[in-house]
Amino acid sequence: MTQQINRIAIDIGGTFTDLAAVDGGTLELEKTSTTPANFADGVLIAVEKSALDPASLDQFVHGTTVVINAITERAGQETALLTTTGFRDVLDITRANRPDMFNYQYEKPEPFVPRRHRWEVDGRVDQAGSILTPLDEDGVREAAREMRAKGLDTIAVCYVHGYENPEHEQRTRELIEEEYPEAYVTLSHELTKEYREYERTNTTVLNSYVRPIADAYLDNLETQLDDRDLTGSKYAMKSNAGTASFAQARRTPVEMVESGPVGGVYGAAHVGEQIGTPDVISFDMGGTTAKASLVQDGNVTIDTDYWLESSPRDEGYPLKVPVVDIVEIGTGGGSIAWTDPGGSINVGPKSSGADPGPACYGRGGTKPTVTDANLLTGRLNPDYFLGGEMDLNVDAARDAVEPLADKFGTTVKEAAHGVLRVVNSSMSNALKQVSIRRGHNPRDFAMVASGGAGPLHAATLGRELGVDETIIPRAPGQFSAWGMLMTDVRKDFARTHVTSFEVSAIEEVTAAFADLEEDAYAAYEPEAEVDRGDVELERTVDLRYAGQEHTVNVPLTGDAVTPDAVCGTIKRFHKRHDQTYGFRLDDDVEVVNFRLTASVPMPKPEVTTVERNGCPEDAVKETRTVDFGTEGVHNTRVYERDAIPTTTPVTGPAVIEEPACTTLVHPDQAFDVDELGNIHIQ
Repeated sequence: MTQQINRIAIDIGGTFTDLAAVDGGTLELEKTSTTPANFADGVLIAVEKSALDPASLDQFVHGTTVVINAITERAGQETALLTTTGFRDVLDITRANRPDMFNYQYEKPEPFVPRRHRWEVDGRVDQAGSILTPLDEDGVREAAREMRAKGLDTIAVCYVHGYENPEHEQRTRELIEEEYPEAYVTLSHELTKEYREYERTNTTVLNSYVRPIADAYLDNLETQLDDRDLTGSKYAMKSNAGTASFAQARRTPVEMVESGPVGGVYGAAHVGEQIGTPDVISFDMGGTTAKASLVQDGNVTIDTDYWLESSPRDEGYPLKVPVVDIVEIGTGGGSIAWTDPGGSINVGPKSSGADPGPACYGRGGTKPTVTDANLLTGRLNPDYFLGGEMDLNVDAARDAVEPLADKFGTTVKEAAHGVLRVVNSSMSNALKQVSIRRGHNPRDFAMVASGGAGPLHAATLGRELGVDETIIPRAPGQFSAWGMLMTDVRKDFARTHVTSFEVSAIEEVTAAFADLEEDAYAAYEPEAEVDRGDVELERTVDLRYAGQEHTVNVPLTGDAVTPDAVCGTIKRFHKRHDQTYGFRLDDDVEVVNFRLTASVPMPKPEVTTVERNGCPEDAVKETRTVDFGTEGVHNTRVYERDAIPTTTPVTGPAVIEEPACTTLVHPDQAFDVDELGNIHIQ
């Protein structure tokens, strides 16, 4: 799987759809407006807009917001739940983990399956997998018939301890197929083999909820791509920073819930590797949201305790599938500024989206947005947006921001700076959440900033956070798509099995990993282009002190479970526990979950070096007045990025333009371009 191939990746964002492709060794980039009415149209437009020959492309990688949009907009399919007797109300009980104890208006999250659409059947398995009560097959058949009568053709099946022994769940599918063959059926053990019934149940429900929509979308997209001669292998980006075939993605679409953003995180990790800085903070600001994640020692943090729609006031909904640890907030270029009842400016989470977009797009938007504020302060060139493909209307932006200025008795520019300060504060908090609040010193990290709007705010945020330096990679406007080109096919496996973790337990630990390895190889068998020898395995364990509740994930080095490997893992656990929770103990250590990642390396785009000589003045396009707020108004040189000489320090202030992105450098900062084309802001 390491031969050179032509590969294309497309990422659908809230405002723009981005394309990155390697064709004959050349990197091709494209950007087009997202088409909310039918996301597949935007994908096809991007392909047609490029100069690519679809027939020459061997692989297609796709990141999509279809799944997350269906969940957040509550636009999924009505779902039925079949569960063990006595567990019908687990979705209502939840975890009772109120994040805001003093919120007297708190309401529990509304379950995605109402109680009237939940059925119970007898049959019980204990925590060790032993069958205590046989499955009531007649009860399953009766429930399937009732579901069919109500028109509920999407069914989630989650039995207690089904992760340890899936026999009852598997038999239930057979019975439902006999009674209701056209139904979509999701079994909990096919998504997760970890304990915690509420999390498992909600994960199974959400997979069922979005499965018909994802199935129809991927089927339609695949058909249309085939019709345009793009018949190469097609992969969907998953939330675990890996890819899966369209066929696999149809069965487990909930694994695509953060399909787009993880491409940017994975890309940031690769940039850090290329420049010899393995510790980076990924910052991605697009048109609708801003995302932050932390990469340490070159490793992307992946967790299976992920909560959708969580906030300081609401706990959200749990997902027990591998997801890159991302903090995402509703502040992007198209995020709308508004005032609350107390008279304070807020930005987002509501966005102008792709249609109509910010007021300055001239498509009918009238609300003030972050993009409008950047335009009014001189940071954006109205004649060079998307490389000149779109003209920005300064008057429309001014008209949109003027009501804010009138409300506060300020000038329009002062109101615009107020919007920018608010949005920068929100994004700074997100960056601190993945770094300072998790025991990491930002000074030990570089920040890799991407997204169409990210480089406009990166220098401000990097300075406030105190990072070592801020890096703007090549193609920041299509960076998530570029990151997808760097991904591998990946499958994650986990099994809950609580036992002591010490040298005397080596045989038990070895047996647990052997079972996971067999599951991994079996999962790849249907994929004809993957040989067993192509699969690379990584082992980790979730460890805790005996009697404690929370765990820390620690890698198990080496290809075999040896005494040295176990002792080294325990030593790393003590260190990570101290970093995470602020203390360490001398107590015994036990393992809760065994984890195995099985990946198949894919060919990566070759990152070519850049060598440009000359003077920085040769790259200056113009001088423009830019209002830096508290730093004053400055006549600022505007550089064409691809003309800036490499390894030559340049002092700010500066605006660096490229077709899909603009980078801002403050008056007290300096920057240079390295031999790989990355901008480094100090």
